[in-house]
Amino acid sequence: MAHSNCIFCKILTREAPATILFENDEIIVFADIKPAAKHHFLVVPKNHIPSINSLVSQEDKLLIERMVQIGKKVLEDNGGDVNDVRLGFHCPPFNSISHLHLHVISPASEMGFFSRLVFKPNTYWFQCVDDTLTRLNNKL
Repeated sequence: MAHSNCIFCKILTREAPATILFENDEIIVFADIKPAAKHHFLVVPKNHIPSINSLVSQEDKLLIERMVQIGKKVLEDNGGDVNDVRLGFHCPPFNSISHLHLHVISPASEMGFFSRLVFKPNTYWFQCVDDTLTRLNNKL
């Protein structure tokens, strides 16, 4: 269900522009407008999920796993290095958009100082995929 004030929902309905790199019935991938590295994509479920804190089910876990799989595939298809990648989610209240989105950033080794801080793994503001899945498993 789209939210009228959500920029990602507007991208899904083509009311807002984006460089779309992949799309299926469940997920869309587009370029981040403020890239932290040469390759910086957002993997977004079409279903409006506010944040990682909204994930509670086995289906959510499978969604995250599909998001990661698609994100890595899009990265490879666009010449990125899946061995030098940062994958993760911003944690509320530090997420700028309240629609779940996976950051896929490569090469992570070439991120600048500020980007390394903003996308620093396992902080109060940014959580890697493995930790997200562990938290979700603990809820199940």
